[in-house]
Amino acid sequence: MPMSVRDWAVKFSDASDNDATIAAMAKYFTCKYLWDMDDAKVIVEMKDGKVYAININPGPMDNYDFALRASAQTWREFARPIPKPMYHGIYSASFRKDLKIEGNHLVLMQNLRNFIVQFELLRKVGVPV
Repeated sequence: MPMSVRDWAVKFSDASDNDATIAAMAKYFTCKYLWDMDDAKVIVEMKDGKVYAININPGPMDNYDFALRASAQTWREFARPIPKPMYHGIYSASFRKDLKIEGNHLVLMQNLRNFIVQFELLRKVGVPV
């Protein structure tokens, strides 16, 4: 059974805020993004390399810069310690699996290195689906 979204948000926030790589290079990592995991949706707000807030129950009018949308199964594959081929990154999954990347791609690209490091934390903390 997956952990609750609330428990996941605490675990993810702690892992991100205590990650040495993010701390070393994410001074300007500032954006808001949505992860749509089918049964769970979260908006992560980053400010200067730290998790400012995680909205665990976003409404349809809540804003964000960009979104990653995929099935719960895809998110579970992302969160495996060693993902299967084509689940090892967001671009491979968007080309060959069901991941959709939407929104302001410029903001994603401006924050890509930090975002990818943070995304890979899912392999440590899991996903709430």
